Amino acid sequence: MRAPIIPADWPYREVSRHIACKPHLWHAQEFGTGPLVLLLHGAGGATHSFRHLIPLLSPHYRIVALDLPGQGFTVLGVRGRCGLDPVAEDIAALICQQGWQPFAIIGHSAGAAIAQRLAEILPLKAVVGINSALGPFEGVEGWLFPVMAKALALTPFVPNLFSKLAGTPAQVRQLIATTGSTLDDAGLALYLHLMQKPAHVGATLAMMAQWSLTSFLRRLKDQKVPSLLLTATNDRAVPPAVSARAAQVMPNATWHDITGYGHLVHEEAAQLVAAPILAFLADLRAAGAA
Repeated sequence: MRAPIIPADWPYREVSRHIACKPHLWHAQEFGTGPLVLLLHGAGGATHSFRHLIPLLSPHYRIVALDLPGQGFTVLGVRGRCGLDPVAEDIAALICQQGWQPFAIIGHSAGAAIAQRLAEILPLKAVVGINSALGPFEGVEGWLFPVMAKALALTPFVPNLFSKLAGTPAQVRQLIATTGSTLDDAGLALYLHLMQKPAHVGATLAMMAQWSLTSFLRRLKDQKVPSLLLTATNDRAVPPAVSARAAQVMPNATWHDITGYGHLVHEEAAQLVAAPILAFLADLRAAGAA
């Protein structure tokens, strides 16, 4: 596998590296020292999603941010391994290979679901979900979205066509607006770059097509790892009620709602996201030392 070219102006490109761990070629960025905290972005995103949060966390923790299989600058090795369980298993294998010992995993949207799944595999001390995708599609979308995504993902020319049609400044701005978030021009340009990459679009469609949480959601009541579920009131992609319901089921979960902002709250208001995260993790570390 050949590592893709990372643009010179990509956030924190200077610390980017590629790691071969079957079946993928992973893109990772590492910062800081201390207990290790792993960052996992949501569907259609990349490490850039945490660009404002990283400098707030890295003075206190060793941060490793990953691109999910096929998305961003991680090269997808096996197209059939984009669903929840395979992605979690492949990340766990990477963690083992690298000798990482994560204290916590912070995930956004689908990345938060992956983080909670990893808590079933790894001895984590904490999970933080930002607008966590911890619920199934509802109503007609429950069967229509996965079917459409699967059909699109299996059509060879669709990712290229989608990149050409949707990979325009106007379309990207509209797409971000549908999530309830507002990004500056620099933030929109990063998503525009991703949308213009057919491989990224194809992997995102494959993830949607293979995404199934049915059995995982039944096990939420057994999730013992302390979890902080952060939401934003204007999130139009994953309503705050999803995390509120999950927190009622999970025995060690806390729900914290942030007024205003949308699905990309960590890109819009990193300070408001970092504060409860740092307090939550500090409390757990203090309790562990007591």
